[in-house]
Amino acid sequence: QVQLVESGGGLVQAGGSLRLACTASGRTPSFYTMGWFRQSPGKEREFVVGIHYNGETTDYADSVKGRFTISADHAKNTLYLQMDSLKPEDTAVYYCADHLVIDAYSGWSAEYWGQGTQVTVST
Repeated sequence: QVQLVESGGGLVQAGGSLRLACTASGRTPSFYTMGWFRQSPGKEREFVVGIHYNGETTDYADSVKGRFTISADHAKNTLYLQMDSLKPEDTAVYYCADHLVIDAYSGWSAEYWGQGTQVTVST
């Protein structure tokens, strides 16, 4: 059973930066994609970014391209999300996810989820 624990959320002013981390346990080496999703109040959870196990193939939502960077340290079983130039609309609970799959109709989804970490961007 894969367990994911996020950390690094908090309150930041617009234009600032935060770095989220996700530590995985119970995860045997695999070729699955990991990533991040987020959910704002009153909205559905949305895909933010995914990274293939090879560490080279990534997919970013248009809303975060050029501002967010995903990376993975397999030796530490840790996934990171560097978030720069944050905007108030980035305010959400951010979820680490594992075993991502993509569907032509519904987009990205995941089999395993962390508990989420709150990111709040003030004006």
